[in-house]
Amino acid sequence: MNSTPPETAALQDHSLASPLGTSLSPEFLSHILGAIYDAALDEAGWVACLESVRKILGGNYASLIVRTETIDDIGLIVSAGNDQPNLDPGNPYIAMSPFTGMKPDQLVTIGDVLSEKEWRASVYYRDYCAPQGVFHVLAADIATRNGGVYGFRVTRPETAPDFSKADRDFCSLLIPHIKRALNLHLSIHQDRKVSTLYSHAMAQLMVGVVVLDQNGQVIECNPAAAAILETKDGLSVVGKQLEASYADDNRKLQALVRDALVHSHAARLSVNEAMSLSRPSGRLSWGLIVQSIASDQWTEGKQRPSVAVFVRDTEGRVDPPVRLAQQLFHLTPAETALAIRLANGLSLEEAAEILNIKRNTARAHLRSIFSKTGVRRQTELVRIFLNSVAWLSEGD
Repeated sequence: MNSTPPETAALQDHSLASPLGTSLSPEFLSHILGAIYDAALDEAGWVACLESVRKILGGNYASLIVRTETIDDIGLIVSAGNDQPNLDPGNPYIAMSPFTGMKPDQLVTIGDVLSEKEWRASVYYRDYCAPQGVFHVLAADIATRNGGVYGFRVTRPETAPDFSKADRDFCSLLIPHIKRALNLHLSIHQDRKVSTLYSHAMAQLMVGVVVLDQNGQVIECNPAAAAILETKDGLSVVGKQLEASYADDNRKLQALVRDALVHSHAARLSVNEAMSLSRPSGRLSWGLIVQSIASDQWTEGKQRPSVAVFVRDTEGRVDPPVRLAQQLFHLTPAETALAIRLANGLSLEEAAEILNIKRNTARAHLRSIFSKTGVRRQTELVRIFLNSVAWLSEGD
């Protein structure tokens, strides 16, 4: 029995010899378009996508020029080929290419921009293309929404025929899909970056975020929330459900979650409710807010984000980078060390002991800190330190 998947067999059927001499099967078109959109979700998929394009067009290489080399950037080329590395981190020859400055989204070959004599005489061909067995080139520059331009290239050796009208028509069909995939990749990558920054900021401010699905089960939490839940001091996860340590608190928490789940089904309605959770350790109660997440009517699945639970660690100890604190408040290293200890709730005497300095020295530092920050009381100093942007940094 033949175990080769239909899409793989279709790809093999359309390999190097006269690739577009017959009509493309629906299975192959499904495979090639699937490879393009898979690459939008995971940039590692571009190599497999380019390999599929290379085979169907009978090329020796297929490449995507992500960035050309500049003074500040070594550039990046993603390629598929028999002896070509998948990632080329720098290539000074690309700037010499006759395709530089092309009109975006327009497919051309060497014959459209240079005569054969000019092509053979060019430094780009002689020093870069010829040694790699590249003679025929099919090229397009693809412009994306963010103003970027990606170079799409498929090449063949001189012993192979030039790209035919059928080859060009097929590539023209692919280019809009490659463009959409690049735009999708850029949007997804940007969203991930922004989400990571938001998550980091919340964690540094000691705000835990727990996301629940439509069944009230925990599907995600940020580092601050993970640290809070790990202590099992007033709040924990039991059987994938958030539970409070005390029965009265737990009844109220579950009621807030149920109410938020009801509101999450309404696209334009949301609910925000707050409560405090007592801690068996006797430490200050957790401050907690339950907020519904309006569902997307186009989204379905077993785990759909429906409720966000925010937990504030009012006793958390975080040290901001000393260098940033010094820059913000124009303090000396010794003054900064003292101010950080005070911001973390220590008394002047306790801070002096930890820093191994005399009380009179600590008082002198405190007077200087007051003068430089413009505050008059220790409570004001703690407030401006805790509200400063220094706490949002990842550290020195």
